[in-house]
Order: sequence, then structure tokens, then C-alpha cells
Amino acid sequence: MNSHHLYGLIFLFLSLTVFGQSQEDKIYHVVDTFVGNPSPEGLQNLDKAEADFWRNSKPKSKAELLALVVLNCNKAYYENQFGQSEKAIKSYEKAWQIYQKNKLKNYDIVEFCLKPLGNLYTILGDYDNAENTIKQYYFIANIEKNEPQKIAAILNLSNVYQSSGKISLAIELLQNTLKTEKLSNSQKGILLNNLGNNYLLISTTNLMRPEIHQQAKKAFELAVNYLKNEKEQSETLSNCYRNLATLNRQRGDFKIANSYLEKAEKLFLETKNQQPRKLAKLYYEKALLLFDEHKYNESTKLISAIFKILVPNYNSKNSLPDQNQVYAETVLIDALDLQAEIFQFKQPKEAIRAFEISFYIENLVMNSLVYENSKIITQLRSRNRTEKCIAIYSHLYQKEGKIEYIENAFQLSEKTKSGILKSFRSNIKSASAAEKHYLYELQNLNNSILKEQQKGNSATLTELNRLIKKQNEIMLLLKKTESKNGNYIPETCNLKALFSKLENDKAMMICYFMGFENQYYFTLQNNQIRLDRLNTTPVSIPKIVQFIDYFNSADAITNAISDYNTYSKQVYDILKLPKKSVYPNLIIVPDGILNFLPFEALITKESKTTNFAKMDFFLNDFNIGYTNSASFYLNSIPYSNAKKTVLGIFPIFEKTNFALTFSKNELQSIKKNFGGQYFENSNATFSNFKNNAANYAILHLSTHASSGDLETPASIKFYDQEILYSELYNLNINPDLVVLSACETGIGKLYKAEGAMSIARGFQFAGAKNLLFSLWKVNDFTTSVFMNDFYTNLKNKQSYVEANANAKRDFLKDPNIPNAKKSPYYWSAFVYYGTISQPEKSSNYIVYSISLLAAIGLFLVFNPYRKWKIFRKSLKKQSIEK
Repeated sequence: MNSHHLYGLIFLFLSLTVFGQSQEDKIYHVVDTFVGNPSPEGLQNLDKAEADFWRNSKPKSKAELLALVVLNCNKAYYENQFGQSEKAIKSYEKAWQIYQKNKLKNYDIVEFCLKPLGNLYTILGDYDNAENTIKQYYFIANIEKNEPQKIAAILNLSNVYQSSGKISLAIELLQNTLKTEKLSNSQKGILLNNLGNNYLLISTTNLMRPEIHQQAKKAFELAVNYLKNEKEQSETLSNCYRNLATLNRQRGDFKIANSYLEKAEKLFLETKNQQPRKLAKLYYEKALLLFDEHKYNESTKLISAIFKILVPNYNSKNSLPDQNQVYAETVLIDALDLQAEIFQFKQPKEAIRAFEISFYIENLVMNSLVYENSKIITQLRSRNRTEKCIAIYSHLYQKEGKIEYIENAFQLSEKTKSGILKSFRSNIKSASAAEKHYLYELQNLNNSILKEQQKGNSATLTELNRLIKKQNEIMLLLKKTESKNGNYIPETCNLKALFSKLENDKAMMICYFMGFENQYYFTLQNNQIRLDRLNTTPVSIPKIVQFIDYFNSADAITNAISDYNTYSKQVYDILKLPKKSVYPNLIIVPDGILNFLPFEALITKESKTTNFAKMDFFLNDFNIGYTNSASFYLNSIPYSNAKKTVLGIFPIFEKTNFALTFSKNELQSIKKNFGGQYFENSNATFSNFKNNAANYAILHLSTHASSGDLETPASIKFYDQEILYSELYNLNINPDLVVLSACETGIGKLYKAEGAMSIARGFQFAGAKNLLFSLWKVNDFTTSVFMNDFYTNLKNKQSYVEANANAKRDFLKDPNIPNAKKSPYYWSAFVYYGTISQPEKSSNYIVYSISLLAAIGLFLVFNPYRKWKIFRKSLKKQSIEK
């Protein structure tokens, strides 16, 4: 009998009868009986023993609680063996929670609980929990000087990094370990196999770099040499052969790939521990090879075998399992997706049905996740499937002409747009007080961990471990609380209501879907929806990127006006934007790289003029508003025309290298138009903002911000501290408008399905629905001029989208601003996301009209002089970027 299953059973006194046993002995007896003859049905006896234990009201001793830990670890081990991964995770979590809470000892909690738990998290895509768990047992192993467990932690952490897309981190970790640690042949072989896996992933996306293929091949072959004489590592050796098969399949060497898979299967079948899931995974890799060889019938037979292994009561006469038979299992998703790809050639409707079951399973996986990062990665996988479904729906529409195919394609595309933000907003509305508390506490701990990690080599490992341990405790409590509530199900967008709202707003909508192979756009207008494919070429996306690059510096456009004109018109044509119409408003749902593109600055008609005011900008055709998804636009609430007050944050940073000189002018111009509370200089602290944000209709922040990079999150500066975008989540605000008058507030780490993890996104998570924010490093002076015009327009009762568009048009028309400063770099940075509905009209029309005429008169008399005076001053000093 495996020592894992017998651990702790030395406490069992075999001489006692069941009737006379203590609670501790009863538990060990039940475990021993089960381990002697394990079965899925026998797990119920373990559940009953645990229920009886807690039903007994007597105080629990540490020995009894340890027995319960042993029970749950054994239960989890066999639940995993029987393919019940989610149940296994819950049992391991329970064991770890009891062990931690009661400070138990004398049990190898790392080997029998944390290691398998971390691996299960990785398998199901719960990468944040996997990383946290592994770091916890690495910390324990390091203290206890348990070298094998330390190496196991490094190996498993590299698996997490690899699976979550952090390939460079995984390679760095593995290479450092191979260079610096004293390793056995088995350990070297396992680490080299992992290293080869990471090179293999890089080579998949870098097909033009054969040297990476060679690095992968070399790592796998070295791993085989180290492992071939290690009998206890036959399963890992089998994995090496499978990886070599994948390497050769990708290169089209199918015969060699098949020979490696045969070796892998033979070794796997010789192992004692043949988990159903691992066998199903091997069959999937064989089915994938057959698919690439165009042997679709043989591939289908293997997929059917996978269903038979993983799906209880699967009827092999059916091509697909029933939806009510499936559960959260990633191998099932892979098999269904492969079967759908086989179907799409001759049975497109069956392909859709297979993809629908995959979406259903992915929703189950998504609802088991707590952390944002893991959800985003799961959503990305769903996105790739959506692209294939849109292609099938487009084909079916062309063949049958049924509009529901286009509508179904739109609904699928819509579900991939900012799904994490949608689910967060939905969950926070229905969350209980306890759930909200845990969510906020979890987010605060996550921010603390991020900030500690940002210290690099000076980070305190003890403090990091304390924070991770606490975060894990809160995560388990949150999971327990969330299980009592219903799971989040992505809503469909009510197209009838959407068309009605567009009609009322005198608007049309264009929704982009930038897929890996194809790019699509949906156009909604006149109660009709249309699906078209962008006619992109290999140079189309680079052209879009090159256009966006013009906004990296102030002189990039002015130094090459003619080139800008050409590229801008080309991008306008690539994106198939609508011509000027009877609708004055256009709502754009951007996607992928388009999240960073200033559509207003595109050229609709190329000319040779170098006068920016005379160019045909897309700005002149529509008032352009943006939204993260059509459902956000549909559910947006028209803002009130009631008196608006402003909470202004103006750190200004006087007498520092970060001084924002013209922020003072911005402050005065807003104050002139709107009452409220304005915090300047040292009063512009995060606590003053946080404590007052809920009391004002408009939140205006004029400060410095940063988009961050791949490792560093986006952040915004208050006078006293720099705040990460994720620290804004817990503000719980509901303002009418948030204006982020700072650099790059709409820029952050970009995820195709979710958008940019930016400062603006942080405010959206906090509850803000209407936002004005920037797409690049904005100029201090021109921003103050733009903001003055924007708020003047608001004062004159223009909607937010009109106020933004008209402020830009006024900027271009202003004779006091020289041509160089009218470059799109200076006026097109700020984009508006939110409702475009008109504010309510004032009932007192005469008073309103007189006031408006008076305001216009004063504006015409004083404004040009004021702008010119400010501009002349600006020429004397270099403007600071926010």
C-alpha cells in the first residue's frame, strides 16, 4: 500500500472495536478501510465520517483535527484519481485550511496536500492560486531545508509560468536552477523537459526562428538521456517523448511524431499510476496528430475514446456528450474543440454544437476561479473559439441568408468583450456584505503583494509569505461564501432594446473583433445588423501599429505630415469606417490594438495640405463615443441635468521635477464653471480623494500617470503616493463622470478579450460608467486649453460626447493656436467612454437662452485673448508631460 495512504494510520489501535473507538481512531479506521478497497462509491463513507465528526459537539483535539486533515488528503487523492478534479481541490483546500487554522504539526502537508493542490490549480487554469500555493510550500521547504521539495516547487512554479504565458520567467527560473543547484539525474531530466516545453511554446509563435526549435529539441533529448535509466521516472520520460512528438508534428514530420507517440504510450501503459485524465490527454495528442495528417475519421474515433474515458454514461453512438454530462475539465474542452474543427468542413451546425458545449464547460471553469489574472487567461482561450464560430456563422449566413446567424455571431463576440469587468460588476451588485468584505480584503492583499514584489531584490520574503498566506485564507473564505450564491452566466445583449437606444440617441454602432486569423466588424444602424470581414493583409496590422506610433512623441507627426496623411487614410480604409450620415453620433466598440487608436484623428480624404485645420479628419464626420461592449452602452443610464459639482485633485507638484505648471490654469477654468471641492498641492492626497469621491458628480484628476509595462501595473500619482490601477477597485463609487487629465490613463497591459488594464479600467471596476481619459503622454499646456473648452461646453448643457468632440473642433479652428500645435498629437489624446444620451432640457427656455447668449458673448470677448496670453507664456518655458 502506498505510504501516502497509510500516513498517520499508526495512530490506529487495531485491538479496539469500532464501537469503542475515539473520534480520532474512527476517522483513521474509515480511511484505512477505504484505502484498502478504493472506489468512487466508497468516497461517501469518508464524507459520512467527516459529517459525524463535526456533528459531535465536543471540543476537537489537535490529534482529531489532524486525523481529519489525513482523511481529506486521502479523499482528495482518490477524487483526483477518479477524475473528480474540482472535488479534489475542495478537499485539499479544506485539509490545508484546517491544518493552518489550528497550527497542526507532524504531517507532511507539503507532500500530501500542497503539492497536489498546486498541480490541480495549474491543470484547471487557476494560475494565481497555483502560484500562491507553490510559493507557500517553497517557503516551508526552504525553512525545513527539504531540497527535493524545493526543487519540486521550482519545477511546478515553472509549469505555472509556462501555462499562464510568462514564458521568459519560466525559462529564467529553470536555467538558473540547472546552473546553481546540485541536482540528481531525475531532477535534471524533469527540469530540462520543462525547459524544452517553454522553448516549444516560443517556437509556436516564432515560426521563422528555427534556432528556438533546435533549443527545444536539444533540451528534450538531454532530458531523455538523464531519464532513460531512471525507472521511477517512466512517466516523465513518456512526457519527453510526447513533447518530441509535438515538436515534430509542428514541423510537419508526422512519421517521426507518430514514432515518439508510440514510445510515449508504451511507457505510459507500463506505469502503475494510470490516471484516466492523463490517458485522455495522451489520446488527445494522438487525435491532434491524425487531424494534422487529415485523417479525420481516425481522429474522431480517438476523440470518442476520450469522451468514454472522461464522461460518465457517455453513449458512444452519439458524436458528442450531452451538456448535462460534462464538468469542469480542460481536456474535455480540447477534445470538443478538435471535434468541432473536424465537423466544420462538412457539418458546420454540429461544429457549432460542439463549440457550445466547450463554452459551457469553460463557464464552469471560469466560475471556479477567484483571481482576475486566471479569469483573463481562460477568457482568451474562449476568444479563440469565438473567432472560429464567427467564421462558421458567416458561412451559414452566406449559404442560407438567415439573419439569426449574424445575431448569434454578434452575441458570441459581445461575450468576449470585457467579460471580467462585466462579471465583477454583476457579482458586486448581488454580493452579500460578507462577500464584499472578502472581495475588498482580497484585493487589498493582492495590491500589497504587488507592491512588495516591485521592490525586487529588496523584497522581504517573510513578509511576502505572510501576505500570500493571508490572501490564501481569505480566498478560501470567499470561495465558501460564493458557493452559496449562483454562478455568473454571461448575459445576452437585447438587440431590440439596443436598436431602440441607438435610434433615440441618433447613433450608429460599429463593433470590432480582431481575431488571430481574421478580423471582423459588426455594423448596427436602422434596426439592422451587418457582419463583414476586414480585408486585412499581412501588412494591415503593422500599418495600424505604425499609425499609433505617430503619437509616441510630439514631433513625430509634424516632422512627417505627408506620411501621416497617407498612413492615416490607409488605416481609415482598412477599418471600413462609415461615411458621414444623417446620424450625428457614432459609438465604437474597439478591440485588441484598436483600444489604443484615436479614431477621430484618422483622415477620410487624403490631401497635400500641411494645414491641420483644413484636413479631413474623421472627427468632422461624427461625435465619436466609445464603449467596452455593446451591453455597457445599452445599460448606460442617461446622466442627470441636475447641478453638477466637481471633486478636483490637483497635486501640481510645485518646485519639483514633476511640476505641472498649467494644471493651475486648468483648475481655475473648471472652478469658474463648476462649484465643488478642489484639493491642491499637498492637500491632493489619495485619502482626501477616497473620502470625498462619493459626494460629487464629476471627479477630475489632473496629475501624472503611467501605463506601466509587462511587469509593472499602470499607476496614477497623488501628492502623497502613487496608486496602482487595481487599488482603485475598492473605491465603490458611482459618479456621473470621471475625467483623467493625465498621461496614458487609458493605456496598460493589453488583453485581446478584456482590453487594457489601465487607470481608466481601475475606475470602471470601482463603478465609474462615463469616463474621459488619455491614450498617450499629453502636453500640460494644450491639455489645460482643451479642458477649459470641454468644461465650458458642459456648462452650456452639451452632452459629454458632444463636449469632447466640440472642444477638439474648437481647438482646430482657434486662430490663436499655431499650426504645429494643431497636430492631432495635441487634441486627439482624450477619448470618451460612456453614455451619449442628451441631458434633460431646461424647462425655463427663455432664461436658458438669455444665459447662453450672455455666456457666448463673454466667451467671444475674453477667451481668444486669454488663450493667446497663455500660449505666449507657454513658449517661454518647456511644457511638462503629465
